[in-house]
Amino acid sequence: MKQSGFPYVVPMLLLSVAFFATPLAVLVGFSFTGHGGATLDHYARFFGDAFNFRVLINTARLGIETVIGTTLLGIPIALLYWHGGRNLRQILIFLTLIPMLTSNVVRTFAWIVILGRQGPISEALMSMGITGMPTSLMFTELGLVMAMCQIDLPLIILPLIAILSRTPYQLTEAAQVSGAGPWRILVTVLLPLMLPGLLAGWILVFASTSSSFVTQAVIGGARNVYVPQLIYREVGTLFDWPLASAIAVVLLLSTGCLLVALTMISRHRRLVGHA
Repeated sequence: MKQSGFPYVVPMLLLSVAFFATPLAVLVGFSFTGHGGATLDHYARFFGDAFNFRVLINTARLGIETVIGTTLLGIPIALLYWHGGRNLRQILIFLTLIPMLTSNVVRTFAWIVILGRQGPISEALMSMGITGMPTSLMFTELGLVMAMCQIDLPLIILPLIAILSRTPYQLTEAAQVSGAGPWRILVTVLLPLMLPGLLAGWILVFASTSSSFVTQAVIGGARNVYVPQLIYREVGTLFDWPLASAIAVVLLLSTGCLLVALTMISRHRRLVGHA
C-alpha cells in the first residue's frame, strides 16, 4: 500500500505556523488595536498623510528602478554563462555567489567608499572631464539604486541561469537558419524562454529592495525616506507600535500584490505556451 507523505510535511507546517503565520497574525491584529477596541484609525492615519503616501510611492519606485537595473545587467551575464565554456561558467557562478556569502552590512559600507568623493566613481568622472571637482553620490537616489542593483543582482542572475541551462542551442540555430539576426533571436526566442526566470527574479529583487532597511538608511540618508525607515521611526522614536504595524502590513500587502500579479502573468504565459 502506498504510504502518504503527509507525516513528513507536518514538521515543516508546524515550523511555518510557529515562526511565520503566528507572528504575522499578531502583527496584523496589533495594527487594528485601539483604545476602544478594533479600529481602522491607524490605516486612515497612514493613508491620510500625504507624506506617508509619498514614502510608499518612493519605495515602490525604488523597487521598480532596481528591478530594471538588475534586469539590464543580469540578462547579458546569464547569456554569457549560457554561451561560455565550463571554466567561464564556474567563474561566473563563483562571482555571483560570493557577494551572497558576504554580509549585507559589509557590502553596504563598501559602497560608502565607492560612492564617496574620493571613490573610484568620482575619480573616473574627473578623469573623463565630466566633472571638475570631486562628486559624491552618497545620499542620492541614483547612488542607492546602484548599490541595490549590485546587492540584489544575484537574485535575478540565478533564476535566469537555471532557465538557460535547460535551453538547447538548437533553438537559436534553427532561428539563424530561418534568417533571424542576433537581436531578433534575443527578442523572439530567448526572452520568452527566460520570462519565468525574469518573473521570479523581479519578485525577489523588488521584495529585497523594498525591505532593505540598512542600505536605504546608510546610502539613501535622511533625505530619502522609505517605508522601512518610516516603520523604524514609528517604533524606535515615536513608540507608536500600532501605526508601525499598520505600515508593515501595507508594505507586505503591496509586495504580495506584486507577487500575485507576476504569478498570474507567469501562469498565463505557460498556458499560452502549452496551447
